Amino acid sequence: MEKLDDRNDMPYEQAMAELESVVNLLESGDLTLDESIKMFERGVSLVRLCNKKLDDIEKRITLIIEGKDSETEKDFDPEGL
Repeated sequence: MEKLDDRNDMPYEQAMAELESVVNLLESGDLTLDESIKMFERGVSLVRLCNKKLDDIEKRITLIIEGKDSETEKDFDPEGL
């Protein structure tokens, strides 16, 4: 299995799909204890990657909304677009 550090360019959607797969495997109860621990570690890494990607996207949205010269941060409002 590839380490997550080697795949930081993985798209968010792919990371979420793999995370769902990991959760399903863990919930099945068919893994050995050692396999479960490895899957759990993989899941934690995927959660961290997804959270980082979401944080990065939030920062980009904030910059877009603020504009180049604005000093105040505005909350994202999908109704205001």
